[in-house]
Amino acid sequence: MSDDAPRTAGGDADRTATVRTTHADAATVAAAVGPDETDSMRTRVNGDAVACTVARPTTGGLQSTLDDHLVNLRVADRVVERARSHIAADADSADTLDSTDEPQTTDTDTHTDT
Repeated sequence: MSDDAPRTAGGDADRTATVRTTHADAATVAAAVGPDETDSMRTRVNGDAVACTVARPTTGGLQSTLDDHLVNLRVADRVVERARSHIAADADSADTLDSTDEPQTTDTDTHTDT
């Protein structure tokens, strides 16, 4: 087993799988799923790809971990996509603003009789 391979509590794992997915912002997606990783997982980023190797002693455990990882990837990818669309929309609206679009405020001093 290589140094990059994950380890399980009982030593070397019997079952391993690597999932490679591509993303518009792979580094952000990988960082988002990082807190959910266990000792049985190793995630790497290479360009637009996120690769996660999972090692588990049982096939059921491997499947469960991979299912969780794929759901987390999907959620992270959707968040990145939504953030990008909001940033793009904000940039587009900032380009079309003129002075009449700005909120008008009036400063007043209120004096009370004392």
